[in-house]
This record gives sequence, structure tokens and C-alpha cells, in this order.
Amino acid sequence: VRATLQALATVLGGVQSLALSCYDEALALPTEEAQRIAVRTQQIIAHETGVTDTIDPFAGSYFVERLTNDIERAAQELLDRVEDMGGAVAAIESGYMQREVQEAAVRQQREVEDGRRTIVGVNKFQSDDEQPKMIFRVDTERAARQIERVRRLRAERDGGAVRAALARLQEAARGDESLLPPILEAVKTYATLGEICGELRTVFGEYRPPTAV
Repeated sequence: VRATLQALATVLGGVQSLALSCYDEALALPTEEAQRIAVRTQQIIAHETGVTDTIDPFAGSYFVERLTNDIERAAQELLDRVEDMGGAVAAIESGYMQREVQEAAVRQQREVEDGRRTIVGVNKFQSDDEQPKMIFRVDTERAARQIERVRRLRAERDGGAVRAALARLQEAARGDESLLPPILEAVKTYATLGEICGELRTVFGEYRPPTAV
């Protein structure tokens, strides 16, 4: 239900492409039923509601224009603040962005817990007889089969070509050239994603977010 409202809002706002999260996506890989509902929701909005027949259904709405201006003003204030810190990278390194996300999450959770923010079915209008949802279960043997496929690939591919392509990728990563061509060349030699990322990790290191309280 919430995803339907979100999808409708984005269409009314003039979205160019749309993808809905499935209702069980937070629990596991979506089931076929959940995926079908997500697709049908978009199809109903597109073909049954008529909202796509008008270029801008909210044109001339004073309220929507006011909301747009408020959001734009608040967004610009955040952008200016980040710019004053030295840019996005500096804001991340200082822990500012992580802190903002954490504080917003804590603030929202507190509003849910004390009732200031209503979440239907969570803190209001709960159902005592709600049935548990079926979630997708992955076949554990599938992982073993995939591991065996990777082992077989590494045994059968041209190891020299792979090593040369990965060395070329690392060389490019240490310079200023685009990484896309050497990555594609590594893929053509059947280098794995892990091997490609390993070369990049060797050059750039691994990001570890600062602890923010």
C-alpha cells in the first residue's frame, strides 16, 4: 500500500523511470508473488488511473509550489554547508554525513516509539491475528555449485592473460586514465569481480567510516 502511494507521488511529480521495492525485500530476496505485485502496481497506475494523460497534473497548485520551494531552500542550505566544509569528500571524512543520517534515523525511530509519527500496523491499528509472510529461501546447494563453477573457471582460463590484465588495471588505477577500458579487458580474460576489486583495493585502500556519536 505504501509503495503504491510512493509510486503515484513520483508519477505525479514527473518521474522518468520507476522501480518499486517489493514488500518482502527487507527480509530476503523477493518472492515471485512480491515481484508480480510490484510490477502490477506500476501497470495499474500507468493504465488505469489516467494520471499519465496529463503532463503536469499539479500545475498551478499553490501548495505544491510552496512545498517545492521549501524543499529547494532546505536542500540548498545543506549543499552550502557541505561546500563550506570543503566538499562531499571532506564532509564524509569528518563524519558529518554519517552523523546526519544516524541522527535522522534515531529521531524518526523515537517519533514512532512515542507515537508522534503514526505507522499504521506498527504503533497504531495493529492486527493481533496477522499471518507471517512467506519469504524466499535460497537453495544452499546453489552456493556450492557457484563456488565450483568459479574454481573450474580459474582452472580453465588463460592465467597469464588474467595476470597481465589485472596488472594493467592496477597500473591504470595508479594514474589518471579512465579505469573502464582496463576493467573491460580484465573481464574479457575471465578475471573475477573479486580479483578486479582486489587490484583497485590495493591502490585505493578500503574505506572505513569514522566512528560518529
